[in-house]
Amino acid sequence: MQNSSTDTQKFILKFFPEIMIKGSSAKRQMVGQLYTNINTVLKRINHDIKIKKFSDKIEVLTPKSVSKEVRVMLMQTSGIEQVLEVLQFDKMDTIDKIKVKVGEIVSESLKNKTFVVRVKRTGTHNFKSTDIEQTVGGYLLANTEAKAVDLRNAEVVIKMELIENQLNIITEKYMGLSGFPIGTQGDVLSLMSGGFDSTVASYLTMKRGIKTHFVFFNLGGMAHEIGVKQVALYLWSKYGSSHKVKFISVPFDDVLTEIFRSTAPAYMGVILKRLMLKASEMIANELNIDALLTGESVAQVSSQTLRNLALIDKASNMLILRPLSTINKPEIISIANDIGTQHFAENMPEYCGVISQNPITHGSFKRMEKETKKFNYEVLDKAVEDAQHIYIDEIIDDVSNLAPIEVISDLNSGNYVVIDIRAEDECIQTSFECIRIPFHKLKTEFDKLPKDKEYLLYCEKGIMSQLHAQYLRDSKDSKNVRVYRPEVVT
Repeated sequence: MQNSSTDTQKFILKFFPEIMIKGSSAKRQMVGQLYTNINTVLKRINHDIKIKKFSDKIEVLTPKSVSKEVRVMLMQTSGIEQVLEVLQFDKMDTIDKIKVKVGEIVSESLKNKTFVVRVKRTGTHNFKSTDIEQTVGGYLLANTEAKAVDLRNAEVVIKMELIENQLNIITEKYMGLSGFPIGTQGDVLSLMSGGFDSTVASYLTMKRGIKTHFVFFNLGGMAHEIGVKQVALYLWSKYGSSHKVKFISVPFDDVLTEIFRSTAPAYMGVILKRLMLKASEMIANELNIDALLTGESVAQVSSQTLRNLALIDKASNMLILRPLSTINKPEIISIANDIGTQHFAENMPEYCGVISQNPITHGSFKRMEKETKKFNYEVLDKAVEDAQHIYIDEIIDDVSNLAPIEVISDLNSGNYVVIDIRAEDECIQTSFECIRIPFHKLKTEFDKLPKDKEYLLYCEKGIMSQLHAQYLRDSKDSKNVRVYRPEVVT
């Protein structure tokens, strides 16, 4: 099918149904927020994109050259139930004009197939929607190689909207993220470890329209922090980039030392989680955030029995969201696979469990009260005081400042091997040797490469390559790793 304009593509966005049943004031606020969010993310792609807001939909008209990127971004924006790809035709003021135009567009797709015509009409016309359906259906049956009209089980459903004299023929329908627009449901601070659970929980709150900030408790050094920053940046870039959010890194090694000094071994795991909540509450209050978010699921590990979760919750007066509390691990992993965080999680060390020694599964409230009195809370206060606060879109610059990785643009300046870390099947075309190792396999595959060569990591935008180069430098002491960023030819 060809568009009415060869250089533009139109999308019609249908709202999440729960938005439509809200009161007029709430609905207007949500639609306005969604419009603002779409403007924010799409204008980064192309300033020529036009966006128009209606009470029951939003229309997007984009240059054809970026239509795929726009469609993907719209499908990842919360608040949108469906993304409809449409062909738009103006001055369709008679049924005769409509039937001829529809015939031009759909005739090839009807060959030897049953079909039905469905029309939604808005405006003032001297005919009804059923008149259009019957007339267009009869015309197509007589002038194409269609098999028959089938009102119930048609192989091809021709969907159209007529708005005054503008005809929109729907060519493709994609499911959106659903949920509420980010910015309509307040802020939450997510306790992010980078594993399956915390990443999926963060995705679910973004999808529900909650502006999701991240706090990370560093127990594993720079490599672990870079890994968590990497997955947090991925989640934000894909599902939440309409709003700026914070990433807070809290140095927790001294806290861990104090736990070993003051706490009975069986209670160490629960105490650690309590202290993370207390620190998170302090940070959330500072940022005027009303709730905390964790990826805990009932009975998944010893600290997540109902009794131990109750013990942990006593450490904070703040609302704690646990969207995964009754979801089984295979379901969590399935969601992680769907949203693209599985490979990050599989390569992320789980440091929260390293101090568990015969952990208690049904802790005592009285015993917990005694254990907490032994802890020196000045250590926790100091950790929160020393926490690093950055906006998440500053992560790349922040990692680079920690230990700058040299960026190479001219391959002729040395004897390099380019490692393409993207998930695609083919390497970037270069005149030098190029091998493909997807980012999620770098941790194991890099060790197998010859140590006497210089390696340049490559990805589309240079973000993942920067983070992974830093990870290899820090965790494996690999000095022969840099970043390849080709010069942009203008």
